[in-house]
Amino acid sequence: MELVCPAGTPVALRAAVQAGAGAVYCGFRDGTNARNFPGLNFSVAEMAEGVRFAHAHGARVLVAINTFARVGEVDLWLGAVDAAAACGADAIIASDVAVLDHVASNHPEVNLHLSVQAAAATPEAIGFYARTFGVRRVVLPRVLSVQEIAALNRNIDVETEAFVFGGLCVMIEGRCHLSSYATGRSPNLNGVCSPPEAVSYDEDRHGVAARLSGFTIDRYAQDEPAGYPTLCKGRFRAGDKTGYLFEDPVSLNAGSLIAGLKAAGVTALKIEGRQRGKAYVGEVVRAFRRALDAVEMGSDAVEIDRILAGQSEGGRQTTGAYKKTWR
Repeated sequence: MELVCPAGTPVALRAAVQAGAGAVYCGFRDGTNARNFPGLNFSVAEMAEGVRFAHAHGARVLVAINTFARVGEVDLWLGAVDAAAACGADAIIASDVAVLDHVASNHPEVNLHLSVQAAAATPEAIGFYARTFGVRRVVLPRVLSVQEIAALNRNIDVETEAFVFGGLCVMIEGRCHLSSYATGRSPNLNGVCSPPEAVSYDEDRHGVAARLSGFTIDRYAQDEPAGYPTLCKGRFRAGDKTGYLFEDPVSLNAGSLIAGLKAAGVTALKIEGRQRGKAYVGEVVRAFRRALDAVEMGSDAVEIDRILAGQSEGGRQTTGAYKKTWR
C-alpha cells in the first residue's frame, strides 16, 4: 500500500519524503485547497521544486485542489489545475465537478483522485465519478467500518485511499458550516476551519477561556492543556448535561488496523496534518513507514498507538468509525 503523507510547506515535503513517504499531498497558497492557513502551502515555483525533489527520491506528489469553486471565481481553481499540471504533479485531488471536468478535458495525463470532500461512499457515486471524469482513486470518507470498505472495494474498479492518522471531521467530510457561523469562513469554501486570527485564549477567574470570534468554545483549568478552539470540538450545555456534543478532542489512529485495511483492498493509507510542522510529519511518517513495512512483510504491526500518543490531540486516540465505537 502507498503511504500518502501531508506537506503543508516545502520543508515538510522534504521531511515527509526523507521519512519514507510514498507520496505527499500539498496545495497552493490560496483558497483552492482545504488548508488555506497563513504561512502554509506552496507557490508555483515551490511546487515545481517540490515535485522535482520528490521524484528524485522515488516519491509522488498529489496536489489538493479540493475546495468548492465560488461563483465568479472559478478561474482561480482552473488556473490551479493548469499550474499543478505544469509543475509535473502526479495527481490532482479534487471534489468540485468543474475542477474534475477541467482536469479530465485538458490534462488527461494527470491522474484524478476524488477528494474526501466529495463524500463518495457508495459504488454508484464512485462509479459516476469514474465514468464521467476518469477518476482513478477515491479518498474514503471517515465514516466507514473496515467491513464496509471491504464490501465497497468488491463493487468498484478504482483505487481507495483511507485516513489512518490525524484529525477527524464530524460533518460530511469538510462541508462544515459550523466555522462559518462564528467566523464567516468555512473549510469547504475558504479552506479555513477556525482561522487563527479569530482565535484567542483569555485568562479569567475560572481559568483559561478558548474563544473563536469572541464566542467561548471551551474552558480549561490553569494547569489543563488547552486545545485549539473549533466549534465541533467545543463543550456545550444541552439540557442538564455539559460535554462534547459534536466530537471529542481526540485524534484518529488506525495504525493497529493496517493489516485489516490491506485485507479490505485499500490501496493507500493517508496521514492528515498539512497544518503541522516538519517534526510532526517526520515522526508520524517514520512510525507509519515502519508499521506498514512490517505488515507488508507479514509481521505484526509496530505498537504505533503508544509511539504516537504525544502527537495526538489531547493525548487521546481513537479508531473512529473503523470499529464503529463512537457514541
